[in-house]
Amino acid sequence: MSSRNVLVINCGSSSIKFALVNEDNDEFLIQGLAERLGSSEAVLNWQLGDEKHVAQLHGADHKAAFERLLPLVQKASHGKLTSIGHRVVHGGAHFTAASALNREVIDVIRSAAVLAPLHNPAGLIGIEAAMTLYPDLTQVAVFDTAFHQTMPAHAYRYAVPEHLYTDHHVRRYGFHGTSHMFVSRRAAAMTGLPVEDSSWLVAHLGNGCSTCAVVNGESLDTSMGLTPLEGLVMGTRSGDVDPSLHNYLSRTLGWDIQRIESVLTKESGLLGLSGLSNDMRTLIEASQKGDERATLAIEVFCYRLAKSLAGMACALPKLDGLIFTGGIGENASLVRSKTLEHMRLFNFKLDEEANLKCTRGVAGNISAENHPRVLVIPTNEERQIAVETLALIDAKA
Repeated sequence: MSSRNVLVINCGSSSIKFALVNEDNDEFLIQGLAERLGSSEAVLNWQLGDEKHVAQLHGADHKAAFERLLPLVQKASHGKLTSIGHRVVHGGAHFTAASALNREVIDVIRSAAVLAPLHNPAGLIGIEAAMTLYPDLTQVAVFDTAFHQTMPAHAYRYAVPEHLYTDHHVRRYGFHGTSHMFVSRRAAAMTGLPVEDSSWLVAHLGNGCSTCAVVNGESLDTSMGLTPLEGLVMGTRSGDVDPSLHNYLSRTLGWDIQRIESVLTKESGLLGLSGLSNDMRTLIEASQKGDERATLAIEVFCYRLAKSLAGMACALPKLDGLIFTGGIGENASLVRSKTLEHMRLFNFKLDEEANLKCTRGVAGNISAENHPRVLVIPTNEERQIAVETLALIDAKA
């Protein structure tokens, strides 16, 4: 039987990120990004093998972008497309695993949009467009939140009145589930440990950041909550703040809730602290040149990350290792070393040469000999989505 191809789609409000994943090929057959959709600057970038291509889309919406990119996918797959896997950020408490898309599932995704107003509506645009263009193809939703549905109540409940939980679903959900699942399983494979008898601390660090405690292949706690704003300092998101900050800003500055939310999600984090950039590479370079605000942003980021990882350890029966992943986690050796300096009680110590070597897709153990294991593992959310998509198809066969 020939190996199967899955088109993985990740839609934003003005973008479509896509990759064609073959189950027996480590490299994507084609991958790309349609961005600035709905504007005169809409553009499609894609990579086929080592060749990179660009096409202007001139005002194209999501459906028009799909109509342009899908023939490229069809050609790259030689007309053999098994399924489409859609990344959906928020599935609420309804989904504990990937789900075949139908009208009922789409309605639940739409109802969860109140919990992820920046993400779920964009995902639905891609789902509707792809289902219109491929009505006979099996399409699957893979939820960022699903992996965390194994958290116990004492980890996911907020200390708020019961009716807010029962009637309005106010609880912690967690995100980056596909990444936490992928790297924790890769860590078990790399170290020869059975997934069902392993315990990991995971730090997914990119423009969005979260930590997770993964025990025996299941999430027992994570730093993000009701929304992706809770938890760590991120690129432009504040992470944890005093809940009364909203009242304070409203009283003193007259800001409405939309303005406050915009500041905390789009103008805070590394960008807000540094006043320079949300990109860790830019901040490290500026810090090395003496920029004090860039230095502070890095220090706050690493300290808050260390505090979160230490807290996640409460969920572990043992520690088999700490995993760094995501754009920052995989590439910023400085962030890894600074973070572990704050975790002295855990006896972490890095092999500095190994730490410097693990960048740009290089995976490995960066801990010093006879110290707790620290791994750098590049994430691959697209492949994890494809794996879950095919598993669902196999289960229904």
